[in-house]
Amino acid sequence: MASPQALLICLLVLAVTEGWDQEAAIPGCHLHPFNVTVRSDRQGTCQGSHVAQACVGHCESSAFPSRYSVLAASGYRHNITSVSQCCTISSLKKVKVQLQCVGDRRRELEIFTARACQCDMCRLSRF
Repeated sequence: MASPQALLICLLVLAVTEGWDQEAAIPGCHLHPFNVTVRSDRQGTCQGSHVAQACVGHCESSAFPSRYSVLAASGYRHNITSVSQCCTISSLKKVKVQLQCVGDRRRELEIFTARACQCDMCRLSRF
């Protein structure tokens, strides 16, 4: 049985994002469905498909000259202040995916999908 990390990597690699560009052009941060194929291992002994949710969109950002107090406190090195937010998954939910296995066997696997999105502080990794 594959580890949850390996399954997540397979999930991300196999994601198909049709229509992503049109959806991303809409202002705001919102859920976007995409098809995902989940495999139990690299050989694809068991596999299934499911529609998962991602967060897609635009959030506000700005850059402006720093106030004098910020300039002085930074030794006059921090002359531009940037404020930005990124479209982020604010909550997840587990969904069950039915996998079809060799020999007409079936298996069930839980994966995560976005439940809600919001503009929030930009981070390298949220979950």
